[in-house]
Amino acid sequence: MFAIRNLARSAPRSIARLSTKAVRPQPSLFRQAAAFQPAWTQAPRLTAAFHVSAARREDGGVNEELVAKLQSEITMEEDMKDDEDLSANIKEYLDSSPFEIEDKPGNQEVVLTRTFGDEKIRITFSTADLNNNVPDPQELEADMFNNDVEDLVQEGQSGGANTKGSINQGNAGDGNVRVAPEDRISPADREDLGDEYDDEEQQHAFPARASIRIERPGKGALAIEASAQDGDFLIEEFWHFSSSELADPKTAEQEYKRRSLYTGPPFGNLDEDLQILLEKYLEERAINTRLALFIPDYIDHKEQKEYVRWLNNVKSFVG
Repeated sequence: MFAIRNLARSAPRSIARLSTKAVRPQPSLFRQAAAFQPAWTQAPRLTAAFHVSAARREDGGVNEELVAKLQSEITMEEDMKDDEDLSANIKEYLDSSPFEIEDKPGNQEVVLTRTFGDEKIRITFSTADLNNNVPDPQELEADMFNNDVEDLVQEGQSGGANTKGSINQGNAGDGNVRVAPEDRISPADREDLGDEYDDEEQQHAFPARASIRIERPGKGALAIEASAQDGDFLIEEFWHFSSSELADPKTAEQEYKRRSLYTGPPFGNLDEDLQILLEKYLEERAINTRLALFIPDYIDHKEQKEYVRWLNNVKSFVG
């Protein structure tokens, strides 16, 4: 749903443009005689020109057009709202999840909190990840064109490397191997490449960053930076701080102190068994597949609400 919505927003739209021609002064036989006229007769009528220009701007009707366009966008967004099943899934997770949600209208960040024994767990994610992953329509169009050209080239080529693994081949006088069109085997039909093509065609959700903080009294805090995508958490960093304040520094002094600390190597450099155990450590705290599926869904849900709120605010301002 989020992909369709953002493609619709980012697609180029035809806009009527008003064109005006510059007014150039025409040559006059009396221009030279102006130097001999009294000074008061040469004074420009700036006041009259100003009033005409101001009246023209006030009567332009841009505000009315803008309000109508904003209302059109609001109507379109309301028609593209998530269906009841998705809203029910979000509600079901929040009802059965140990996390409490903090979602302030007008803010792009969402916070999930819970306690686990003596631990305080806080997970933060943002709608900015959805907006940052909007595909460029021009790039999409270029990719589609390039793919079409590649398909045509592959269909028209014969011999050389393109005939490897083909059947019913015959040698031609130029040394190339000719392959009958009906005997070509699509790469997707080959057993060794079928899975690869299936993976490429599968639709993937956008990666949603999640900042995870786990605090314990007197023991500092763990700071985990991860991405939720396709039901999995991809852990990028797994840090430990002796003070919970350093996990999210609020002052320049705390930020400077944080930078001088050794907080651990990149998560991918750890021993594989250690990585697995740390992942299980998070799963015990309900940082699992259900949460990894919930975060992108809720980002899409919240972004749609905030966008409609923004449209209504702008409409109220200019209307």
